Amino acid sequence: MIDSRKMGRFIVEKRKDLGLTQQQLAEKLNVSFQAISKWENGAAFPNIEILKDLSTVLEVSVDEILTGSEKEDEGLSYSKAGIDIAYTDSIKKEMEKSLETKDRRVLNGLGPFASLYDIKFPEIKDPVLVLKAEEPGSKQKLAIEYGYTESICHDMINHLVNDIIVMGARPLAVLDTIVCGNAEKDTIKTLVKGVSDACRENDCSLVGGETSIQPLVVDHGVYVLTSSIAGIVERSKVIDGSAIKEGDAVLAVASNGLHTNGYSLVRLLMDKKPQIKTDVIDGMSFIEQIMKPHTPYYRAVRDLFGDGSIHGMAHITGGGIEGNLCRIIPDGLSAKIDLSKIRICNLFKYIRDNGNISDDEMLKTFNCGVGLIIVTSVKNKVRIMEHVSKTYDCYEIGSVEKGSTKVSFEDRLNWV
Repeated sequence: MIDSRKMGRFIVEKRKDLGLTQQQLAEKLNVSFQAISKWENGAAFPNIEILKDLSTVLEVSVDEILTGSEKEDEGLSYSKAGIDIAYTDSIKKEMEKSLETKDRRVLNGLGPFASLYDIKFPEIKDPVLVLKAEEPGSKQKLAIEYGYTESICHDMINHLVNDIIVMGARPLAVLDTIVCGNAEKDTIKTLVKGVSDACRENDCSLVGGETSIQPLVVDHGVYVLTSSIAGIVERSKVIDGSAIKEGDAVLAVASNGLHTNGYSLVRLLMDKKPQIKTDVIDGMSFIEQIMKPHTPYYRAVRDLFGDGSIHGMAHITGGGIEGNLCRIIPDGLSAKIDLSKIRICNLFKYIRDNGNISDDEMLKTFNCGVGLIIVTSVKNKVRIMEHVSKTYDCYEIGSVEKGSTKVSFEDRLNWV
């Protein structure tokens, strides 16, 4: 039988050993300090979910809290280090539903040491795998802070898929990694569901991954996300910019805002002007605007793959238009961009005005409203614009000329 007073004295002792006040312990557990006081006085018990977190914070096992004494004679244990194997196994069970897929190429599920994926593609004579890893950057810190846990998973997967489709690849399978300081079942379940749903929306499958609990490395309540993807493309149909020619048209495909880049600058702006968090832009608060998921472009362009009409594509992420478009322009050619033609999102206008940010800095840090660039022949540009515009705004912003500077700008951004 549990001795509540003995357990309470043990909690007091361990809390004081760590130099924590009741209020500080309450904040770490997200409970009231009155609850801590009741536990320590023996008037109440922590519930089962709180017990796990309490053991992690106090650096003891759940059993030691319940018995009210340290089990020195049993030596060190994994639970004392903050990891409960039985609890983490129960989390894995929660993941199984999210990993269910109708993709017959996925040959096994959760449990084996690695994932098996059938790569026979009779329709592809000379297949090339396209591989990429990605993480959602410092946006994930804001996501955890403001409750966009599931949304940030869509950011990560959409960004990841966009990076391989610009090479003409069809996305196949994703592996995710979640590193955390403590295992919160509901949060991990939400993260895995978010990744799985985002994969389905991009016509690929979450086939497995890793959840790594590192209490001595990552702070309590912190989650670090990464993912890797495998895609496939016919070797002869790889889109790498080599087909780009003088006279080609440069088309912009609209973004919905920041996507996953520029958040370090935005967080600095928020620190300097915290009142902007609730300002309204186009009917949404500033926080809602900056937390919109990264735009996914695969379904908008996939039907254009394979016919040779797309000469090159660039996903506009960190580094802006110039820093990404230059990666596909062949030597001796220059993409001349008319900045006045770019349709800038109002969010970027707001950030520029409130941060007193120069145009050069805006162009280097943000996509400024252009999330994807497509380079095509003049003959095909209207057809491509009409096709993509069924999903996202698509319009012409420049052309390819001879030159030694791979990307050059003319005119100025129109902020009016």
